[in-house]
Amino acid sequence: MKKFIAASLFAAGLAFASGALAADPPKALTLDTPIEQIVAVPAGKAVLDKDLPGLTSHAMYDQFKTMSLKDLQPMSQGAITDDQLKKVGDDLTTVKP
Repeated sequence: MKKFIAASLFAAGLAFASGALAADPPKALTLDTPIEQIVAVPAGKAVLDKDLPGLTSHAMYDQFKTMSLKDLQPMSQGAITDDQLKKVGDDLTTVKP
C-alpha cells in the first residue's frame, strides 16, 4: 500500500511539473492577469515590451512576475503611471490568449 501511495504521489508530481494539472489559460488578458501569464502569450509580451519597456527584462522580474500590473503599480515608486496602465489595458484588449 505504501508503494502505491508513493507511486501515486510521484505520478501526480510529474503531472504537475509538466503542467498537466496547471490552471486553464486566461480567457482574456487584463491588468489583473499575472504578468507571467501575459508574457506567456507572445502578443501579450509584445504589448508589455512596447508599453512598459524593460519590465520583462527587469532584474527583479522573478520576484514580481506572479503579480498583476495593478498589484505591481503601487510598489513601482511611480515608475508605472496610471496613463501607462490605461494604455497597457487598452492594448491587451486586442490580444487573444
